[in-house]
Amino acid sequence: MKSNTPARDRRDLLKMLVAAPIAATAVAAVATPALASEGKAAEADTNYRETDHVRRYYASLRGL
Repeated sequence: MKSNTPARDRRDLLKMLVAAPIAATAVAAVATPALASEGKAAEADTNYRETDHVRRYYASLRGL
Protein backbone atom coordinates (compact mmCIF):
# COMPACT_ATOMS: atom_id res chain seq x y z
CA MET A 1 0.00 0.00 0.00
CA LYS A 2 1.36 3.42 -0.93
CA SER A 3 1.62 5.96 1.83
CA ASN A 4 1.78 9.04 -0.42
CA THR A 5 -1.28 8.79 -2.60
CA PRO A 6 -2.46 11.91 -4.47
CA ALA A 7 -5.53 12.14 -2.23
CA ARG A 8 -3.34 12.09 0.87
CA ASP A 9 -1.09 14.81 -0.55
CA ARG A 10 -4.10 17.00 -1.28
CA ARG A 11 -5.42 16.53 2.25
CA ASP A 12 -2.07 17.46 3.74
CA LEU A 13 -1.92 20.55 1.54
CA LEU A 14 -5.42 21.60 2.58
CA LYS A 15 -4.53 21.10 6.24
CA MET A 16 -1.51 23.37 5.85
CA LEU A 17 -3.54 25.99 3.98
CA VAL A 18 -6.08 26.06 6.79
CA ALA A 19 -3.55 25.96 9.63
CA ALA A 20 -1.27 28.74 8.35
CA PRO A 21 -3.77 31.64 8.71
CA ILE A 22 -4.87 30.35 12.10
CA ALA A 23 -1.29 30.27 13.33
CA ALA A 24 -0.63 33.76 11.96
CA THR A 25 -3.75 35.08 13.70
CA ALA A 26 -2.68 33.50 16.98
CA VAL A 27 0.75 35.12 16.77
CA ALA A 28 -0.83 38.50 16.02
CA ALA A 29 -3.27 38.14 18.91
CA VAL A 30 -0.44 37.39 21.33
CA ALA A 31 1.69 40.30 20.14
CA THR A 32 -1.08 42.93 19.98
CA PRO A 33 -1.90 43.27 23.72
CA ALA A 34 1.77 43.78 24.53
CA LEU A 35 2.05 46.58 22.00
CA ALA A 36 -1.25 48.11 23.05
CA SER A 37 -0.34 48.16 26.74
CA GLU A 38 2.93 49.99 26.02
CA GLY A 39 1.07 52.70 24.12
CA LYS A 40 -1.65 53.05 26.75
CA ALA A 41 0.85 53.37 29.59
CA ALA A 42 2.56 56.32 27.93
CA GLU A 43 -0.77 57.87 26.96
CA ALA A 44 -2.25 57.50 30.44
CA ASP A 45 0.58 59.49 32.00
CA THR A 46 0.01 62.49 29.76
CA ASN A 47 -3.77 62.69 29.27
CA TYR A 48 -5.50 61.62 32.47
CA ARG A 49 -5.93 63.90 35.44
CA GLU A 50 -8.11 63.00 38.36
CA THR A 51 -9.77 66.26 39.34
CA ASP A 52 -12.19 66.97 42.18
CA HIS A 53 -15.31 66.46 40.09
CA VAL A 54 -13.95 63.13 38.83
CA ARG A 55 -13.26 62.01 42.40
CA ARG A 56 -16.82 62.99 43.40
CA TYR A 57 -18.20 61.02 40.47
CA TYR A 58 -16.20 57.93 41.45
CA ALA A 59 -17.36 58.34 45.05
CA SER A 60 -21.00 58.48 43.87
CA LEU A 61 -20.50 55.21 41.99
CA ARG A 62 -19.11 53.49 45.06
CA GLY A 63 -22.11 54.69 47.07
CA LEU A 64 -24.59 52.86 44.85
